[in-house]
Amino acid sequence: MIEIVSPGNKDRANSVSQFVEKARDFLRKGIHVLFVDLFPPSKNDPHGLHAEVWSVWTDTPDERPADKPLTAVSYDAGNPFIAYLEALAPGDILPEMPLFLEPGVYVPCPLEESYTAAWNALPAVLREGLEPKA
Repeated sequence: MIEIVSPGNKDRANSVSQFVEKARDFLRKGIHVLFVDLFPPSKNDPHGLHAEVWSVWTDTPDERPADKPLTAVSYDAGNPFIAYLEALAPGDILPEMPLFLEPGVYVPCPLEESYTAAWNALPAVLREGLEPKA
């Protein structure tokens, strides 16, 4: 499962709970998960979505630099579950993340290159509507 977190995943406590339970349910069923959360932690996920998902399996919080509040995380749903976490800051180049096909077996998922290719494929009129105003 690949998910790009949207503001709607974090806008209410219920939205966070639904996202977290969906991710946990996939993992319990042996389905690998990769998500990219480019929104800072909120009152509904004060330590970020990964901490919420992962808290069921560990009491040890991830140590992340305060200046890198954003997250890309890939979960290997093997036994045991393994999380590969990349802490990010606004403006960072998106990392290449493992996209697991089966426990211990993955293909690289080049997030920055994928984003850039999708952005460049947009018609100019759509890109202009999404770019910040000068």
